Amino acid sequence: MAFTLEIGAQAPAFNLKATDGNYYSLHNLSDIETLVVFFTCNHCPYVLGSDEVTRLAALKYADKGVRFVAINSNSPNTYPEDDFEHMVSRMQENKFPWLYLWDETQEVAKAYGALRTPHFYVFDKHRKLVYTGRGVDSPRDASKITTNDLERVLEEVTSGTPVSVNITNPIGCNVKWDGKDKHWMPADACDLV
Repeated sequence: MAFTLEIGAQAPAFNLKATDGNYYSLHNLSDIETLVVFFTCNHCPYVLGSDEVTRLAALKYADKGVRFVAINSNSPNTYPEDDFEHMVSRMQENKFPWLYLWDETQEVAKAYGALRTPHFYVFDKHRKLVYTGRGVDSPRDASKITTNDLERVLEEVTSGTPVSVNITNPIGCNVKWDGKDKHWMPADACDLV
């Protein structure tokens, strides 16, 4: 079995605390037509460099039934600035148009097979995976973006067109696993293409 969810797989369930103090589960989001789950954090330069591009996509497709959910699975023992308090302050400062959930145990990151921050997963209304990988080809420096895979996929999904490319390699920092070196990745984690 692959480390990362394979195309067609069902979205793994979760019930995580958000920066608004409430808990959200996959069931709470069942009325959403297209769900984008993405693994992110507070400090990664690839996240910081592409946050506004991700915001634009979330806003652009909101009226087409698309909703974004961000999950921080990084261990604060590896990067203290990835703790919950910093998540709350980051959301207060940036007012992102998505839920920001804390995967304190890292179980959700393992269930999805999150490789990097950011790493995007797009699910259809049946919560089947239709895309996994990068958002854009230059997340660290938005001025150098030539390909926006996330917007392409969302355009295809919301218009009823088959997804033309459903797997790309996420580009970013690796997930910071608790008790491991900050560059460690699970042995079965590998490039997707």
